[in-house]
Amino acid sequence: MRAKLEAALNRRWYGGIKPGILLVVLASIYGALIDLRRYLYRRGIFKSTKMNIPVIVVGNFTVGGTGKTPFTIALIQAMQSRGWKTGVVSRGYGRKISDPVSVHRDSFAKDCGDEPLLIFQRTQSAIRVDADRVRAAEYLLQQGCNLIIADDGLQHLRLQRDLEIELLDDERKYGNGLIIPAGPLREKPRSCDFKVSNGGLEDDIDTHHYGMQLIYANAETLDAGAYRDLSEFADDKVYAIAGIGHPERFFNALKARGLNINPLAFPDHHDYSLADFPVDAPVLMTEKDAVKCRQLGLKDAWCVPVSAALNEKLFDAIDSRLKALSP
Repeated sequence: MRAKLEAALNRRWYGGIKPGILLVVLASIYGALIDLRRYLYRRGIFKSTKMNIPVIVVGNFTVGGTGKTPFTIALIQAMQSRGWKTGVVSRGYGRKISDPVSVHRDSFAKDCGDEPLLIFQRTQSAIRVDADRVRAAEYLLQQGCNLIIADDGLQHLRLQRDLEIELLDDERKYGNGLIIPAGPLREKPRSCDFKVSNGGLEDDIDTHHYGMQLIYANAETLDAGAYRDLSEFADDKVYAIAGIGHPERFFNALKARGLNINPLAFPDHHDYSLADFPVDAPVLMTEKDAVKCRQLGLKDAWCVPVSAALNEKLFDAIDSRLKALSP
Protein backbone atom coordinates (compact mmCIF):
# COMPACT_ATOMS: atom_id res chain seq x y z
CA MET A 1 0.00 0.00 0.00
CA ARG A 2 2.76 2.41 0.95
CA ALA A 3 4.74 1.60 -2.21
CA LYS A 4 1.68 2.29 -4.37
CA LEU A 5 1.08 5.60 -2.60
CA GLU A 6 4.70 6.66 -3.08
CA ALA A 7 4.53 5.73 -6.78
CA ALA A 8 1.33 7.74 -7.24
CA LEU A 9 2.82 10.79 -5.52
CA ASN A 10 6.08 10.55 -7.48
CA ARG A 11 4.12 10.66 -10.74
CA ARG A 12 2.66 13.96 -9.60
CA TRP A 13 5.80 15.34 -8.04
CA TYR A 14 8.20 14.48 -10.87
CA GLY A 15 6.15 13.06 -13.73
CA GLY A 16 4.24 16.10 -14.95
CA ILE A 17 0.84 14.99 -13.65
CA LYS A 18 -1.02 17.79 -11.88
CA PRO A 19 -1.51 17.02 -8.17
CA GLY A 20 -5.22 17.85 -7.92
CA ILE A 21 -7.08 20.38 -5.80
CA LEU A 22 -7.14 18.32 -2.58
CA LEU A 23 -3.37 17.88 -2.51
CA VAL A 24 -2.87 21.56 -3.34
CA VAL A 25 -5.13 22.64 -0.46
CA LEU A 26 -3.37 20.31 1.97
CA ALA A 27 -0.01 21.62 0.77
CA SER A 28 -1.13 25.22 1.35
CA ILE A 29 -2.14 24.42 4.92
CA TYR A 30 1.10 22.54 5.60
CA GLY A 31 3.19 25.32 4.08
CA ALA A 32 1.45 27.91 6.25
CA LEU A 33 2.20 25.85 9.36
CA ILE A 34 5.87 25.63 8.36
CA ASP A 35 6.05 29.41 7.90
CA LEU A 36 4.33 29.97 11.25
CA ARG A 37 6.77 27.67 13.02
CA ARG A 38 9.77 29.49 11.56
CA TYR A 39 8.24 32.83 12.56
CA LEU A 40 7.76 31.65 16.16
CA TYR A 41 11.40 30.54 16.37
CA ARG A 42 12.58 33.77 14.77
CA ARG A 43 10.65 35.87 17.31
CA GLY A 44 11.94 33.78 20.22
CA ILE A 45 8.52 32.42 21.18
CA PHE A 46 9.85 28.93 20.52
CA LYS A 47 13.27 28.60 22.12
CA SER A 48 16.35 27.23 20.38
CA THR A 49 19.65 26.13 21.88
CA LYS A 50 23.14 27.27 20.92
CA MET A 51 25.93 24.75 21.49
CA ASN A 52 29.43 25.66 22.66
CA ILE A 53 30.91 23.79 19.69
CA PRO A 54 30.18 24.19 15.96
CA VAL A 55 27.10 22.49 14.54
CA ILE A 56 26.71 21.53 10.88
CA VAL A 57 23.28 20.62 9.56
CA VAL A 58 23.07 18.35 6.51
CA GLY A 59 19.70 17.96 4.85
CA ASN A 60 17.46 18.50 1.87
CA PHE A 61 14.36 20.47 1.03
CA THR A 62 12.88 17.56 -0.91
CA VAL A 63 11.63 14.25 0.43
CA GLY A 64 14.57 11.80 0.32
CA GLY A 65 16.66 10.44 -2.50
CA THR A 66 19.39 13.09 -2.63
CA GLY A 67 22.42 11.04 -1.58
CA LYS A 68 22.50 12.58 1.88
CA THR A 69 23.91 9.51 3.65
CA PRO A 70 26.92 9.00 1.31
CA PHE A 71 27.63 12.72 1.57
CA THR A 72 27.40 12.68 5.37
CA ILE A 73 29.87 9.80 5.46
CA ALA A 74 32.26 11.71 3.19
CA LEU A 75 31.88 14.86 5.30
CA ILE A 76 32.60 13.02 8.54
CA GLN A 77 35.68 11.34 7.07
CA ALA A 78 36.93 14.65 5.68
CA MET A 79 36.48 16.44 9.01
CA GLN A 80 38.09 13.57 10.93
CA SER A 81 41.12 13.74 8.64
CA ARG A 82 41.36 17.46 9.43
CA GLY A 83 41.53 16.82 13.16
CA TRP A 84 37.91 17.18 14.25
CA LYS A 85 36.32 14.77 16.70
CA THR A 86 32.91 14.40 15.12
CA GLY A 87 29.64 13.53 16.75
CA VAL A 88 26.46 12.84 14.77
CA VAL A 89 22.91 13.44 15.98
CA SER A 90 20.07 11.63 14.24
CA ARG A 91 16.44 10.82 14.92
CA GLY A 92 16.96 7.28 13.58
CA TYR A 93 13.96 7.17 11.30
CA GLY A 94 12.29 3.76 11.14
CA ARG A 95 13.68 2.32 14.37
CA LYS A 96 11.42 0.29 16.67
CA ILE A 97 12.29 1.88 20.02
CA SER A 98 12.09 5.49 21.20
CA ASP A 99 14.76 5.59 23.92
CA PRO A 100 17.97 7.54 23.18
CA VAL A 101 20.78 5.21 22.10
CA SER A 102 24.40 5.42 21.07
CA VAL A 103 25.40 3.45 17.99
CA HIS A 104 28.13 0.84 18.38
CA ARG A 105 29.53 -2.16 16.52
CA ASP A 106 26.86 -4.54 17.87
CA SER A 107 23.88 -2.24 17.24
CA PHE A 108 20.87 -3.35 15.23
CA ALA A 109 19.08 -1.17 12.69
CA LYS A 110 15.75 -1.82 14.42
CA ASP A 111 17.12 -0.08 17.53
CA CYS A 112 19.01 2.86 16.03
CA GLY A 113 17.84 3.19 12.41
CA ASP A 114 19.46 2.03 9.17
CA GLU A 115 21.22 5.30 8.26
CA PRO A 116 22.90 5.89 11.67
CA LEU A 117 24.13 2.29 11.70
CA LEU A 118 25.56 2.57 8.19
CA ILE A 119 27.24 5.88 9.03
CA PHE A 120 28.85 4.35 12.12
CA GLN A 121 30.09 1.30 10.21
CA ARG A 122 31.76 3.53 7.62
CA THR A 123 33.18 6.23 9.92
CA GLN A 124 33.34 4.91 13.53
CA SER A 125 32.14 8.38 14.54
CA ALA A 126 30.25 8.89 17.79
CA ILE A 127 26.53 8.80 16.93
CA ARG A 128 23.62 9.57 19.26
CA VAL A 129 20.12 8.68 18.13
CA ASP A 130 17.46 10.70 19.90
CA ALA A 131 14.23 12.44 18.92
CA ASP A 132 15.52 15.35 21.06
CA ARG A 133 18.44 16.63 19.01
CA VAL A 134 19.51 19.16 21.64
CA ARG A 135 19.78 16.41 24.25
CA ALA A 136 21.73 14.27 21.77
CA ALA A 137 24.14 17.11 21.00
CA GLU A 138 24.70 17.79 24.70
CA TYR A 139 25.46 14.10 25.22
CA LEU A 140 28.06 14.11 22.43
CA LEU A 141 29.63 17.27 23.85
CA GLN A 142 30.07 15.44 27.16
CA GLN A 143 31.76 12.60 25.26
CA GLY A 144 34.46 14.99 24.06
CA CYS A 145 33.23 15.76 20.54
CA ASN A 146 34.20 19.19 19.21
CA LEU A 147 32.00 19.14 16.09
CA ILE A 148 28.34 18.15 15.82
CA ILE A 149 26.85 17.02 12.50
CA ALA A 150 23.05 16.95 12.47
CA ASP A 151 21.91 14.36 9.98
CA ASP A 152 18.77 15.40 8.05
CA GLY A 153 18.27 18.53 10.14
CA LEU A 154 17.34 21.49 7.91
CA GLN A 155 13.76 21.46 9.20
CA HIS A 156 14.67 20.98 12.88
CA LEU A 157 15.06 24.44 14.38
CA ARG A 158 15.46 23.86 18.14
CA LEU A 159 19.16 23.05 17.71
CA GLN A 160 20.94 26.15 16.39
CA ARG A 161 23.41 25.59 13.59
CA ASP A 162 26.54 27.33 12.38
CA LEU A 163 26.59 25.88 8.86
CA GLU A 164 23.83 24.49 6.65
CA ILE A 165 24.52 22.14 3.74
CA GLU A 166 21.76 21.36 1.28
CA LEU A 167 21.75 18.13 -0.76
CA LEU A 168 19.85 18.16 -4.06
CA ASP A 169 19.22 15.50 -6.70
CA ASP A 170 20.64 17.10 -9.84
CA GLU A 171 18.27 15.12 -12.06
CA ARG A 172 14.96 15.57 -10.24
CA LYS A 173 15.81 18.90 -8.55
CA TYR A 174 12.72 20.33 -6.80
CA GLY A 175 10.20 18.45 -8.94
CA ASN A 176 7.05 20.50 -9.50
CA GLY A 177 8.19 23.00 -6.86
CA LEU A 178 5.22 22.42 -4.54
CA ILE A 179 5.05 21.64 -0.82
CA ILE A 180 4.10 18.11 0.27
CA PRO A 181 1.75 16.40 -0.37
CA ALA A 182 1.23 18.28 -3.66
CA GLY A 183 4.98 18.24 -4.36
CA PRO A 184 8.22 16.88 -2.93
CA LEU A 185 9.23 19.96 -0.91
CA ARG A 186 9.44 19.76 2.88
CA GLU A 187 9.64 23.55 2.87
CA LYS A 188 10.33 26.30 0.37
CA PRO A 189 14.01 26.20 -0.68
CA ARG A 190 16.15 28.91 0.88
CA SER A 191 19.79 29.85 0.78
CA CYS A 192 22.24 27.61 2.65
CA ASP A 193 25.95 27.99 3.29
CA PHE A 194 26.79 25.18 0.86
CA LYS A 195 24.79 23.35 -1.78
CA VAL A 196 25.73 19.91 -3.12
CA SER A 197 24.07 18.45 -6.23
CA ASN A 198 24.07 14.67 -6.42
CA GLY A 199 24.93 13.93 -10.06
CA GLY A 200 26.18 17.44 -10.74
CA LEU A 201 29.35 17.64 -12.81
CA GLU A 202 30.51 21.18 -12.16
CA ASP A 203 31.60 23.17 -9.11
CA ASP A 204 30.99 26.88 -8.60
CA ILE A 205 33.33 27.70 -5.76
CA ASP A 206 32.28 31.37 -5.67
CA THR A 207 28.66 30.45 -4.90
CA HIS A 208 29.60 27.40 -2.77
CA HIS A 209 27.71 25.08 -5.12
CA TYR A 210 29.42 21.73 -5.64
CA GLY A 211 28.72 18.60 -7.66
CA MET A 212 28.86 15.07 -6.25
CA GLN A 213 29.25 11.73 -7.96
CA LEU A 214 28.39 8.36 -6.42
CA ILE A 215 31.05 5.73 -7.05
CA TYR A 216 29.95 2.09 -6.74
CA ALA A 217 32.51 -0.47 -5.57
CA ASN A 218 32.68 -4.23 -6.13
CA ALA A 219 29.87 -6.33 -4.70
CA GLU A 220 30.50 -8.03 -1.37
CA THR A 221 28.60 -10.64 0.59
CA LEU A 222 26.62 -9.33 3.54
CA ASP A 223 29.27 -10.63 5.93
CA ALA A 224 32.03 -9.08 3.77
CA GLY A 225 33.55 -12.53 3.41
CA ALA A 226 33.68 -12.60 -0.39
CA TYR A 227 33.82 -10.07 -3.22
CA ARG A 228 32.86 -10.05 -6.90
CA ASP A 229 33.34 -7.47 -9.58
CA LEU A 230 29.99 -6.19 -10.77
CA SER A 231 30.89 -7.23 -14.30
CA GLU A 232 30.72 -10.88 -13.18
CA PHE A 233 26.94 -10.52 -12.81
CA ALA A 234 26.50 -9.20 -16.36
CA ASP A 235 25.69 -12.53 -18.00
CA ASP A 236 23.51 -13.88 -15.19
CA LYS A 237 19.96 -13.41 -14.05
CA VAL A 238 20.19 -11.02 -11.11
CA TYR A 239 17.79 -9.09 -8.90
CA ALA A 240 18.43 -5.58 -7.59
CA ILE A 241 16.65 -4.53 -4.41
CA ALA A 242 16.49 -0.98 -3.08
CA GLY A 243 14.51 0.53 -0.22
CA ILE A 244 15.87 4.06 -0.54
CA GLY A 245 14.48 7.46 -1.44
CA HIS A 246 15.33 7.23 -5.15
CA PRO A 247 15.79 3.52 -6.02
CA GLU A 248 16.03 4.21 -9.76
CA ARG A 249 19.43 5.81 -9.19
CA PHE A 250 20.77 2.51 -7.85
CA PHE A 251 19.12 0.50 -10.61
CA ASN A 252 20.45 2.83 -13.33
CA ALA A 253 23.97 2.63 -11.89
CA LEU A 254 23.89 -1.16 -12.16
CA LYS A 255 22.54 -1.01 -15.70
CA ALA A 256 25.33 1.40 -16.61
CA ARG A 257 27.79 -1.30 -15.50
CA GLY A 258 26.28 -3.70 -18.02
CA LEU A 259 23.94 -5.66 -15.73
CA ASN A 260 20.55 -6.87 -16.93
CA ILE A 261 18.75 -6.55 -13.60
CA ASN A 262 15.28 -7.38 -12.37
CA PRO A 263 14.58 -4.29 -10.21
CA LEU A 264 12.56 -4.58 -7.00
CA ALA A 265 11.83 -1.21 -5.39
CA PHE A 266 10.63 -0.94 -1.80
CA PRO A 267 9.61 2.10 0.28
CA ASP A 268 12.41 4.08 1.91
CA HIS A 269 13.55 2.50 5.23
CA HIS A 270 11.62 -0.70 4.41
CA ASP A 271 11.65 -3.37 7.14
CA TYR A 272 12.70 -6.47 5.22
CA SER A 273 11.69 -10.09 5.77
CA LEU A 274 12.69 -13.28 3.97
CA ALA A 275 9.48 -13.12 1.94
CA ASP A 276 10.78 -10.00 0.18
CA PHE A 277 13.66 -11.85 -1.48
CA PRO A 278 13.62 -14.12 -4.55
CA VAL A 279 15.58 -17.34 -4.26
CA ASP A 280 16.24 -18.25 -7.89
CA ALA A 281 19.06 -15.79 -8.61
CA PRO A 282 21.65 -13.53 -6.91
CA VAL A 283 20.39 -10.38 -5.21
CA LEU A 284 22.24 -7.05 -5.21
CA MET A 285 21.29 -4.40 -2.68
CA THR A 286 22.43 -1.05 -1.31
CA GLU A 287 24.45 -0.69 1.88
CA LYS A 288 21.48 0.94 3.56
CA ASP A 289 19.41 -2.18 2.84
CA ALA A 290 22.23 -4.52 3.83
CA VAL A 291 22.49 -3.25 7.43
CA LYS A 292 18.91 -4.49 7.96
CA CYS A 293 19.34 -7.83 6.15
CA ARG A 294 22.50 -9.31 7.63
CA GLN A 295 20.53 -11.27 10.23
CA LEU A 296 18.11 -12.84 7.75
CA GLY A 297 20.38 -15.67 6.63
CA LEU A 298 20.05 -14.80 2.94
CA LYS A 299 21.74 -16.96 0.33
CA ASP A 300 23.58 -15.40 -2.61
CA ALA A 301 22.86 -11.85 -1.43
CA TRP A 302 25.36 -9.10 -2.18
CA CYS A 303 25.85 -5.51 -1.05
CA VAL A 304 27.14 -2.81 -3.41
CA PRO A 305 28.99 -0.16 -1.36
CA VAL A 306 28.90 3.42 -2.61
CA SER A 307 31.14 6.40 -1.90
CA ALA A 308 30.62 10.09 -2.62
CA ALA A 309 33.26 11.79 -4.77
CA LEU A 310 33.53 15.54 -4.15
CA ASN A 311 35.92 18.41 -4.67
CA GLU A 312 38.26 18.64 -1.66
CA LYS A 313 37.93 22.42 -1.84
CA LEU A 314 34.44 22.01 -0.40
CA PHE A 315 35.80 20.35 2.73
CA ASP A 316 38.63 22.88 2.94
CA ALA A 317 36.08 25.69 2.88
CA ILE A 318 33.97 23.99 5.57
CA ASP A 319 37.07 23.42 7.70
CA SER A 320 38.08 27.08 7.41
CA ARG A 321 34.61 28.24 8.43
CA LEU A 322 34.59 25.88 11.40
CA LYS A 323 38.01 26.99 12.63
CA ALA A 324 36.83 30.60 12.57
CA LEU A 325 33.88 29.61 14.76
CA SER A 326 35.59 27.22 17.16
CA PRO A 327 37.01 28.59 20.44
